[in-house]
Formats: sequence, structure tokens, C-alpha cells
Amino acid sequence: MDAKTDGGVEETAPGAEDAAGAGVTYPYSTAPAPGETIELAPGVHWHRTPLPFKLNHINLWLIEDGDGWIVVDCGFGLDDTKEAWRRIFAEPMEGRPITRIIVTHYHPDHMGLAAWLAAISGAEVMMTEIEWQTAQDAFDGVTNDVTPWTAFYRSHGLDPSYDETIRLRGNTYRRGVPELPAATVPMKDADEIALGGHDWRVIVGRGHAPEHAALYCQDLNVLISGDQILPRITPNISLRYFDADADPLGLYLASFAPFRPLPADVFVLPSHNLPFYGLGPRIDQILRHHDDRLKTVLDNCDTPVTAADLIPHLFKRKLDAHGVSFAMGECLAHIRHLELKGRLRRLTNDDGIHRFVRIDRGPARS
Repeated sequence: MDAKTDGGVEETAPGAEDAAGAGVTYPYSTAPAPGETIELAPGVHWHRTPLPFKLNHINLWLIEDGDGWIVVDCGFGLDDTKEAWRRIFAEPMEGRPITRIIVTHYHPDHMGLAAWLAAISGAEVMMTEIEWQTAQDAFDGVTNDVTPWTAFYRSHGLDPSYDETIRLRGNTYRRGVPELPAATVPMKDADEIALGGHDWRVIVGRGHAPEHAALYCQDLNVLISGDQILPRITPNISLRYFDADADPLGLYLASFAPFRPLPADVFVLPSHNLPFYGLGPRIDQILRHHDDRLKTVLDNCDTPVTAADLIPHLFKRKLDAHGVSFAMGECLAHIRHLELKGRLRRLTNDDGIHRFVRIDRGPARS
């Protein structure tokens, strides 16, 4: 199952690293240690907490709000994360209260301690409605029943030997999100929200999460991009069994449109890696990255192949069973995009396995 969108650890798809190139620069070479902060723009502070997997950190943001602080994203539900927050409360936050909590999307490293922070502060939690509903579904296990996941992956060629590994994972969402807030205050695309004396515009992106909220402040020329735009890795884009007719990759690529008009020198604060300048060049790099992956899929579909057959072509390093589930989701997202573009034909034999074959040789993305 796709661990980012269906309840597991927050991690990029294996092999999706895309080194930042020309036009992307980093004004900071090191990140703050857990329990410390760096002020990046007037009243906007950078905080980082640990994650218990290969992608070992998440960037969190604090915005000064009069006599208090606004928190943007909350960290994974770990005791180490709580301890980092306690140090933040005592020193950088100078004992001033949390006045509001904003969650960019429902994934565990962003949502994990939202309920805990809300309980100890009394602050309201804001997120988009679809992300809140998805968080509830993931927490309740609605999208974590492993049987349809294993059947879905088998129908796309994954060896049944992976079934037990997927089954043993269970509801991994609760490992990172031990509890949910009692309620949230909804926000939506294009909302203008007053945060710390400035207006911040909500920019919704899709594909990685159903209604991911980035935040842009024109006064400060700052974009909190969440996972939607990262400088050195690309977020996991996966096709899911309960939404198998969707086009998550198409949604993700289309989501760059509202970011294009932002100033060329906007300061981008991503959830992973380092804050950077070069939003436009980075978007171009991500588009090229997915163009290359789409071309790789097409180049390996001269004869009918399954999604599982494509994993070694898209992911060159050795994958553990957990990584294979990420890879399946990514392969299926790229296959589905090409199928909807009329570039691949689906063939389903009596064995119930879906295979795909190339139709023509035009550009992979339009």
C-alpha cells in the first residue's frame, strides 16, 4: 500500500531523488537542531524534528502571532518529537502560547502531534476538509484494510510473497498519529488567512495528497510549500486501489500552475531538505523528472508488461518489501497517466493480471 497516502510513514518514493541543479540555491547550509529555531523571515521561524525512517527529518514552522505563536505542521507522533517541542516551548517560544495550529496535509509527519499540541494549548487546528476526512479514514483503518491492497497489487503482477509483509504492517497511520484532534476548522484554496499580522494565501495542490495546502505570504515573499514542492526529492505519487480510475500524476503535474505566477525570488520553505530560492527552476526540474520516468515506462512497454515488471526500470537500487509497495504505487501512477493519454493499452488475460503495451511514440506528457 502507498505508505504516504494510506497510513504509513512519511517517506518519499524510493529512487525519486532528484538533485537540485541550476537555478536552485540554498541560503542556509545547515538546519536547526531539535529544540532550536532559525528565524528565516520577520516572524517566521524554522524548527526541525526527527522521523523514524530513512527520510529522517521534517521541517516545521513557527509564526509569531502577537503574544503567541502559530504552528504550521506538527511532527510525527514520537516521544522524541514531543521532547523537541517542549524545548521549543521553554526557550525559543519563551513560554508564549500556541494560538493556532495549521496542518498542510494529513500524512503522519505533518498531522502526528496535532491533537497533542491542541490539547496542551487549547489552540484550534486548521486544515482543508478533504485532508481532515482522509485523516479520519486512515485513523479508523478505512483505507488500511490490507486485503484489497494485496489483491490490487497482485492484479498488477506483484508476487504473492509480498502479501504477508503488507498484512503485517496493519494500520501504520496510528503509529505516527496516535490521536486525532476533536475537530478542525476548514480552510480552502485561495483563502486569505491572517497569520502573524500578514495575509497568507492558501494554494491547494493534489496528487501527493488529496487537498494539500501550501501557504504564500506576499508581504514577506515566503512560500511554505509543504511536500508539494521539495528541493532535492520528489513526493510519492501513487495510484490507490480505492481510486484506481484517477490520475494522481496528472493532478500533481497540473498543481504547479498556481505556483508559476509567484515571484522568481520567493523564498521557499519545504517540509524536507533545506529552504531554497529558485521555485521556477525547481518546478522545471520536477517536470523533467516525471517526463523521464514516463519515457522509461514507454520504452519498456514494447511488449505487454505489468507494473511489477517495471519496478527495476524505474527504481535502480535494491528495495525492501516496504519500498516495493511505494514503487508499485509510483509505477501504477505513471502507467495510469499514460493510459489516460492514449499512450498505453491495457490487456487483461484470463489470469486476471493487467498488462500494458505501448500504442505510439509521441511525447509522454502533454
